[in-house]
Amino acid sequence: MTTYQPAPDRYERMEYRRCGKSGIQLPAISLGLWHNFGHVDVLENSRAILRLAFDNGITHFDLANNYGPPPGSAEENFGKILKEDFAGYRDELIISSKAGYTMWAGPYGDWGSKKYLVASLDQSLKRMGLDYVDIFYHHRPDPNTPLEETMRTLDLMVRQGKALYVGISNYPADEARKAITLLREMGTPCLIHQPKYSMFVRWVEEGLLQVLEQEGVGCIPFSPLAQGLLTNKYLKGIPADSRAAKAHGFLKEEDVTPQRVDQIQRLNAIAVERGQSLAQMSLAWLLKDQRVTSVLIGASSPAQLADSLQSIKSKAFTPDELARIEQILQ
Repeated sequence: MTTYQPAPDRYERMEYRRCGKSGIQLPAISLGLWHNFGHVDVLENSRAILRLAFDNGITHFDLANNYGPPPGSAEENFGKILKEDFAGYRDELIISSKAGYTMWAGPYGDWGSKKYLVASLDQSLKRMGLDYVDIFYHHRPDPNTPLEETMRTLDLMVRQGKALYVGISNYPADEARKAITLLREMGTPCLIHQPKYSMFVRWVEEGLLQVLEQEGVGCIPFSPLAQGLLTNKYLKGIPADSRAAKAHGFLKEEDVTPQRVDQIQRLNAIAVERGQSLAQMSLAWLLKDQRVTSVLIGASSPAQLADSLQSIKSKAFTPDELARIEQILQ
């Protein structure tokens, strides 16, 4: 039996934003379990991060079938902690999962077919011990499966009661608009789009944000800290305990170039002037745009999460600050 009792003032600590034109509000900061929740990680550290998140009003936990490593293990660990610590709070949580990247061998364990998506969600529900997820995403566009098949499958998930809402991730603007239109016509509106977006990755500004605003769809950027680059961790190069130093991570040593370190240092100087850490300023920079519903952060420790949570206290930027940041990013 759990001894965990969440903070009674948790909902006073967080800002909540309307997700597009839906009835859902999401916390300005959501927690992603892409890293640091697999079987290669320490379970009690994962538990401490989740507890701190909920204590501070983070109600949205984001997973995918292949998160780990190994693939599936993040959902297994989350399911264990959910049962032991959060069983009585399920209805206060938004839990999401996804499918679209390689999960198992053969032609039915990847991309966007009905066969793969149905099987994948069933597996995810079993791993987490859930009857349904709140949001189920198609994780990336499939160039070979008709978009109608993929969207019809998302519609099916809702009609079967396995998902309350559906979303898309990594879709470019034109394809996102087509997917959103198809889902609306089927009677299952697209709730949210999850793109990669940060100071260092800004493709969403070239049309996607406008599409989401016009269509009334929420936006939840992932990798808002560029997998740790937009933190004080890389101010002096690559530390031994960083993602860039891990063999199983997505951030590689070659991503931490001298030019990138120079940008990080200059951005950090502005953050210091603002009384923020670089991570806090980077999250605030995304949240200044009201089209952004929530930012999806990762955390390797409770202390790192606590630092990121401070970003919601100062989201305003002066024109001079924005101009200086823009000059650094060019």
